[in-house]
Amino acid sequence: MADNQPKYTEEQLQAWVRTKFQEANKFLAEQGIISDQILSKDSRYLAPLVAVWKFSTTDKHKIWVINGDVPTDMVTEKVAQSAREAVRHFALNWQLKADAILHSEQPSQEQRNYANYLINRAENLYQLGEQEALWEQQA
Repeated sequence: MADNQPKYTEEQLQAWVRTKFQEANKFLAEQGIISDQILSKDSRYLAPLVAVWKFSTTDKHKIWVINGDVPTDMVTEKVAQSAREAVRHFALNWQLKADAILHSEQPSQEQRNYANYLINRAENLYQLGEQEALWEQQA
């Protein structure tokens, strides 16, 4: 997933980050969650692959949102204390979802395709989570 990634100019990088941030906020709103602050020191991104955002909400919760070239998803801070832990959680969760789909009674081709998509993204995300250099700045 991290191999052969295109090189972005600073402008392109900022545009990608802004777009993914807006998409994450929209996703939260669609879930009925209103964010009141982005915790940028905890958030991480690797354009154009993945962004992991930590938000605080108006009801005083903290949540992680992941988006980019992955399914947009969210979890509470209770399951992950860092962006790296969130990445690992999403990867495992997507593997479990894919397994459940594939082992359901007669999944449709569309369901099998989605399960394979989840597996692919989970494996790539797991590999990113294992790359120490990407997480060195994170305490």
